[in-house]
Amino acid sequence: MRDQIIAAADTASSRGGFSLDPDQRLLVAQLAVVVAPRPRRRQWTAPRGAYVYGPVGRGKSWIVNAVFDAAPAPKVRVHSHEFFHRLHARVHSEQGNPQALRRALDDIVGARRLLVFDELHIHDPGDARFFTRLLEYVLAHETTIIVTSNYAPDDLLPNPVWHHIMEAGTALIADNLAIHRLAGSIDYRTTTRQRDAGFAAGAWVSSSPSGADRRTTDTRLHLGRRSFPVVAVDNRHLWVTFDQICDGPLSTIEYDHWASLFDTWTISDIPLFEVVDPEAQQRFINLVDILVDRDVHTTFRSPHTVDEFLTSAAASRPDTFRMVSRMHLLRVAD
Repeated sequence: MRDQIIAAADTASSRGGFSLDPDQRLLVAQLAVVVAPRPRRRQWTAPRGAYVYGPVGRGKSWIVNAVFDAAPAPKVRVHSHEFFHRLHARVHSEQGNPQALRRALDDIVGARRLLVFDELHIHDPGDARFFTRLLEYVLAHETTIIVTSNYAPDDLLPNPVWHHIMEAGTALIADNLAIHRLAGSIDYRTTTRQRDAGFAAGAWVSSSPSGADRRTTDTRLHLGRRSFPVVAVDNRHLWVTFDQICDGPLSTIEYDHWASLFDTWTISDIPLFEVVDPEAQQRFINLVDILVDRDVHTTFRSPHTVDEFLTSAAASRPDTFRMVSRMHLLRVAD
């Protein structure tokens, strides 16, 4: 099985028109050992999974997904936003039920042999508690977990006021998972060739649309009992302004739902980060995460160049490195 997984990753990279570098090949080999079928639980020894972290654009998610595709079923992959929102929603909908969290984990993980948890980043104390419970759950079952993150385990929930809440989870990672830092100085997103579909086929347009290209008819999207203003909806194309999508009571629950409904987005009137509040900044960062994960073709329109925007974003908050890297996937147009 180990050799089959390594060969599958090599084949996938060849199809993508690139070769894995030595650090990436080492990670593939280590993950192939982690996901190989195990004997019965009483014979298991550490590691029970892997925690893969490192700089942006190094191929962590690509490698883990390639290994996931080649690994035997049953298996499941979740993105951090999706996971935390499913748990928050379940606990909220079953207030007073002490089994709500356990039932949610049963639904997500259950009897699956492999769980891939992509792009872990924890800034909320509640998320820290949920992730610790997830680790306890998979360690109590015959489940292998692979986590990807830009953060070392000790850097999760970095706010010193709340950091102690993550310490139990960090200890579980250290004691049970193989920790691998995928090092390297190359952000491969800055060297990726343009694609014909998905997020990487999108563009940053640094001029305001005009004439027939500009939508002026406002409409509304409905989600449950709530209604949200947008610029336009055209079949599976959603057009919104920055203010509509980021300057209001929206969360990644709505973003993820709309990303599943619309495979083409246009986000217009994007300002510099320095002139918007931190909540709107975070919503935009979260939205980009989801659009990339869902591989949604997105056109960003702004009176500012992409370099001006990214410079402003990096100066306004220290945690924009992931978004900055992802914006390098886009075609730049005037």
